[in-house]
Parts: sequence; C-alpha cells; structure tokens
Amino acid sequence: MRLFTTILSAVALAAALFVGLRPIGPVPPLGQLISPTTGIWSVVRSAELPAEQSLELAGLSTSVDVRYDDRGVPHVFAQTEADAARALGWIHARDRLFQMEMIQRAVAGTLTELVGARALPLDRSARRLALAEGALAKWNAVPDTAVVKRDVTAYMNGVNAYIDAMRPQDLPLEYRLLGRRPRRFDPQDTYFLLIRMSQTLSFQQGELAHHAVSQLVGEAAADALFGVTAPIQEPIEPVAGRRAAQIDARWRLPAPVKPDSARVAMAQAIGQLAQSLTRGEAVIGSNNWAVAPQRSATGHALLAGDPHLELTLPSIWYEAHLVVPGQLDAYGVGFPLAPIIPIGFNRDMAWTMTNTGNDVVDFYKEVVDDSTSPRRYMLDGAWTDVRTRVETYRDPNGGTVAVDTFYATHRGPLFRSALGWVSQRWTAREPSNEGDNFRSGMRATGVRDFYARMESYHTPAQNMLTADRAGNIGIRSTGRYPIRPGNGRGDVAFDGSTRANDWTGDQPVSWYPQSINPAQGYLASANQQPMDPSVRPGYQGADWPSPWRAMRINALLRGDSSVTVDDMRRFHTDPRSELTPFVMRAVGEARAAAQAAGTWTNDDEAAFTHLSTGESEFTPTSAWAVLFNAVVTSLTRHTWDELIIPGEDRRIATPGQMLLVMLLRDPGNAWWDDRRTGDATETRDAIVLRALREAWTETRASQGNDPSQWRWGNVRQVNVHHLLRLPGFGRTGLEVTSGPGTLSPSESNGTHGASWRFVVELGPEVKGWGTYPGGQSGNPVSSRYADRMELWRRGELAELRFPRSADALPAEQVSAKLTFTPAGGSR
Repeated sequence: MRLFTTILSAVALAAALFVGLRPIGPVPPLGQLISPTTGIWSVVRSAELPAEQSLELAGLSTSVDVRYDDRGVPHVFAQTEADAARALGWIHARDRLFQMEMIQRAVAGTLTELVGARALPLDRSARRLALAEGALAKWNAVPDTAVVKRDVTAYMNGVNAYIDAMRPQDLPLEYRLLGRRPRRFDPQDTYFLLIRMSQTLSFQQGELAHHAVSQLVGEAAADALFGVTAPIQEPIEPVAGRRAAQIDARWRLPAPVKPDSARVAMAQAIGQLAQSLTRGEAVIGSNNWAVAPQRSATGHALLAGDPHLELTLPSIWYEAHLVVPGQLDAYGVGFPLAPIIPIGFNRDMAWTMTNTGNDVVDFYKEVVDDSTSPRRYMLDGAWTDVRTRVETYRDPNGGTVAVDTFYATHRGPLFRSALGWVSQRWTAREPSNEGDNFRSGMRATGVRDFYARMESYHTPAQNMLTADRAGNIGIRSTGRYPIRPGNGRGDVAFDGSTRANDWTGDQPVSWYPQSINPAQGYLASANQQPMDPSVRPGYQGADWPSPWRAMRINALLRGDSSVTVDDMRRFHTDPRSELTPFVMRAVGEARAAAQAAGTWTNDDEAAFTHLSTGESEFTPTSAWAVLFNAVVTSLTRHTWDELIIPGEDRRIATPGQMLLVMLLRDPGNAWWDDRRTGDATETRDAIVLRALREAWTETRASQGNDPSQWRWGNVRQVNVHHLLRLPGFGRTGLEVTSGPGTLSPSESNGTHGASWRFVVELGPEVKGWGTYPGGQSGNPVSSRYADRMELWRRGELAELRFPRSADALPAEQVSAKLTFTPAGGSR
C-alpha cells in the first residue's frame, strides 16, 4: 500500500510542478513525465536490489564480492583498497546519486544550474565564503603519490562508471522532476564534502553576534552573554575528584545600557551581515560516551555515539562494511561522496565524534582604497592588492542568473558590512588532509594508535572518543586551535591593517583537551566546553552550548558501576533534562513570593500543581512536558527584551538556557525589568510568575482545558524532510522521546536530531548495534528508503552484521549479492 501511495504522490507532484505549483526548477515535457521508460513511475523498476547481479567494472585488479545483509548494508570484500573504494563508489551512486550531486553543488555554488534561480542565495553564500576554493586548496596540497588520492580517484571512477552505464529506469526521481541528467564527478569532489562538513560543524561568527549585541546592551553585558568561560562547568577533560558540575557562584550579568539610535542601526546592520554569511546547523548538539571495563557489566569497554545533524531523506549517512584482507576491516557510517568511514569500528577498536565548537573563524576590519569597489588594502603601512574575480551564476539552460564580484585579502574573503570592509580567516579554507586522517584512522589497532594517526587532523575539530579490546578508553578534542596575538582571544574583530594581528601558530597536540583511562572509569562529550579554564587555562572559544546533556550523561554514568549494552542504548533517549530542576526551583520561589504578597491565585496553584507532578520526563505521552516547555518559552520571551531591535518583533540574538539559569539565580538583576512595560520595574519573581500564567493560559487555549489530556507528542515532533522538501517523500509528525536539554534534544521545527545512534562492545569479538532515521536507498519507492525510521523513533537499535568473509554472512541474513569483475583487459 505504501508503494502504491508513494507512486501516486510522485505522479501528483509531477502534475503540480507541470502546472506551476511552486516549481523547484525547469519541468520536463508532459510526454517525458508519463513515458513508460522515463516517466515518474518507472523509478519502481529500479527501486529494489536484484537478488544476484554480476557486473564488469573498469579499473579493478580482481573481482570484488558484495553481500547486502538483511538491513540493506553492503559488505564489500576486495583484495585491494583501491578496488574496495571503486566498488563503494558504484554502490553509493546507485543508492544516493542525487544527494551526492546536491552536496557537491552546495559547496561549488552551482545549485542554480540544477534547480534554478531559487537557489541563488545559497550559491551566493557558498561563493562568498570561497568554499570551493578551500576544497581545491586541500585537494591540491595532497601529493599525487598519496594513497588517499589513489583511493579517492578509484572511488570517483566507480561513481562515474555507474553514471555512464545508467539505464533510463535508473535515473533518480529528482532528476526526472527537474528535467536534468547527473553530472560526472571529479576526484576532488570528496574534498568538497569535507569542507561542507566543516561549514556545518566549525563555521561560527560569534564575533559579529557579539558586536551586534554590544551595540544594544553595552560591551560588559555582551562579554558576559558571549563568555569565553561557561559559568557551569562539566568539562570533557575530567577534573580529578570532581563528582558534579561546578556552578560559578561569582558570575553576574552586568546591567544593560540603553542604546541610542545610531547604535541600534549598527546592531541591525551587523546582525543582517551575520545572517547573510550563514551559520552552521542548529546547535542542538551531539553526544558520545565510553565506559571502562571496571564499570561495565560484561567486563569489556563499551562505546556509544550519536552525532546530531540535520535529519533528511535520504539520510546524511550511509552504512557500509569494507574488508581488504590484512589491511582493512571497518564497519560504520560514512558520507556519500567519500570512501571513508568516519564513525565506526574495526576488529580492535571503535571511534565516534562530537563537535568541539572551538573558535576557528576570525574577522579583520580592513582599510581599503575604495569604499565601493576596493582594489587595495592597507597592510603594515603599504597598499596591497585585493584579489578579485567575477562570479557568474547560471540557470539550467546556461542563462545568466546574476553576476557578483568576489574580493579577498591574504586572510580570506572580504565583505562590505556595517563595520566597514572586513576580511575573514577560517581554518577550513586552508590546506590540510583530513581525507588521509580518516583513511588511516579506520585501520587503527587501539586507542593510542588512533590518536597518533589523527595528530595532523585539522578541521572540523572533533571530540574523538575511542575504546579498544584491550580495555582502554580515550577522548581528545582533536583539531587546529589557532594561536592569536595579545590575550589570545578570537571573539573580537581585529585591526586588519597590520600582520601583527594574524595568527602566530597553532596549539600543539599536547595542549588539546584529552584523557585516556581516567580514574573515574568513563568519558563523555556533549558539545560542552572541553576543559575547565580554572583548572587548565587557555582560550578555546566562546558562547558555549548549555551543559544539560553533558550533566545528564555524566550523572547516569556516575550512578551506574555495572553498565550494560542495553543501558547504553537507553541513555540515547533518556527522557530527563538537567534544565528542569533549575526552572522548577525558580517557579517555586516565585510562588512563595506571590503567596506572601497575596497575589497568588487559584489558577496559579493549578498550574503549579500540574508542574509539580513529579513526572519530569519528555515522553510523547507526557502532559507535564507540555506546560514546562511553555513556561520556558514564555520565560525566554519576557527575559531578553533588551535584545529586541526597537520597532521590530525579533531578538538579534537569544542567549542559551545556561545564561537564563544563571540569571534565575540573581532575582534582583536589572535584566529582569521589561523595558516594554513603561514605569513598572519587574524582578525575577514577577517575570517567572508572568511566564507561568501566560503558559497556563496559552496551553489551555491550544491543548484544551483538561491538562490530563495534554500530550507532549502533539506539541513537539520530529520532521524528516526530503532534500528538496518534496511533498509526500519525507516522514513528518514523528512522536519521539525528546525535549529541551535531553540527551536526544529537539527544537521547535524538529528538523535536527540524532542522525546515527550506535553502541559497540569491545570484547574478544567486537559487536555493534545501531540505526539511523531513514534507509540506505535514496529512491522514495524503495523498501530501503525509510525502513529504519520506526526503529529509530522508538529509540531501539539493530544488531550490526560484522562477517569476516563473504561466506560468513548466513544465508538468511543475505538480501542481495553483487559481484564486480574487471572489465576486459582493464586494470
């Protein structure tokens, strides 16, 4: 029934596109859409894997056997690494070709050539940031003799072999709707993927947000709101003897100043610049943790990870197992467009990653010779040429959509802004070879060997968590940490007229936040500040995410000295948030103050009683979670009014919940006064009471007057959209155990979350369990398109098949066989 419904959806969509209903690009002729060989429904003919298939593949040295298991995972058995890469390229192309092209074009800034002028803002952003230039710089810095270059070239040859041999029914649905054919790929496109991930994970511009906020509330307040030290510390690098998160009792938020009209205009302009440059994905975080054998029920090390990224169909990840006897035997998830497994395990160890959030982007205020079209900039008292080029954006027919001029200094792209002309330096645009790091890391034999192989890794900086069969666990915040002049901080815009403000080097590996086999017997990261500066000083970044996930996973691990594999699985979707007690304490204190003043009402008591049920869990059936979230939302709205641009209805920035909690500890702070209420001066208790009343009223209006019938699943859902947001091809309205600050966090539109969850037991035989929200195939009518979604939604994991040879996978676990043989006479 689902197959039939999906086919009908495709036909209806094609008709809608043909008559001009929100077209996503040039629509092919009607005859082509309804053709038996090229029409929409012909995707059914290539939706499923053939039970057995044998193909010639040019460039192979010998045959490659592929066994697809009962979860659609290809186990690739090859005799050389290049052969394994070539076969994987063909496999990726069959399952994810359109996704691969979207990734490459998003970096190259050529989406308009595929989907038309609607993609122009995305293309302009990519080219302004010189993403493709950075990718090519990395690729060109890799020696032609490097093994990684050989493997990447073999991989792309496999991709192109599939494209060249495609039958009409093999053309992915998206190309049919757009009336396009796939482009052929180049080896360097793998490095476009690497810089795309750097943009997602390491492109911050806190300096701009900081400066905009300082215009509205003053420098002292902005420094506190974008602090370089998180006021609640639960660091990644353990602090000996510490048994709980540390709250800085001395932290205070300075009173906001009142801006004049000039400063308001400056704040508005800077905020618009920050938005135009685009940030990475929504900061809802990732988690990983490992347990040493002495705290494991099995006596073996355990590792778990769940990177949180945008949730899409097809998924960002593709699951695979690569085997080359004596050289490689790695299982895990990777990205279509690359022959690597960045998160996974082999026969000796497991590895996973979360984002560090370290500061790797700096801005420089430049002095230029022309405020409209600069050709030179001042550097150490002399004029230096600005690098320029003309950027032309084309539509699918080759017509010109727009023309821009790109400007750059020796630091990077040069932009016109409210600050004047500013240039930008970013580690991701500079030569480095993460492709080789990942390739080498898959072959590591243990924790220390893995970190040795990753020493030259630069970007995006990652908290690399590991565990091995010898019982070791480790973590290191690995990546490039630039050293700045002066006080070393990078959260300000520098004077660009002197080289003295350029980076002076990089921190050595010994400086990185790290730990191997700590006495506490476990390690965890959840995007919190990696090391406590009061214990080990050093600038890492600013404006750190709230620590609730870090606090929760550490509390769970501290409280269990006999952790099981199933415990590790359950922790992924643990329903509690460490934010809850802080908010509830403030609500209780506001209640006491209102009772003493005689302003507490029966309605207030009803709301408080509902919040005090003791449930405190963000499950789909929770009634408590509905009101609690409404209180936090209202509290946020009424607290940060100082950050609203006068005359507008939006905040230029919204401080994280950690700052809100710290402010709740200071009842008389001037920030509690709502400037919009005229002569009244509010305290914390007044704002908390207002938030409680507003949340109670609004929730009853939207969810009904009977609180027992409220359901968190009706309010907060996960929405996994198709890459082009094609109607009918996403999975939306999914009810999950997830909430603000939980280990599986969620935000209001539900488009980001745990993109892959897995647990590995490092015993004599390594065992793994995992899943992601989607499926292996990018074909919307394939049974493998979203077959894992329900398992993921329930927080469950599937056993990961890890055969040592093709014949070791039991027949009942084999869904398809694919054999590649060398094309006649070709090597």
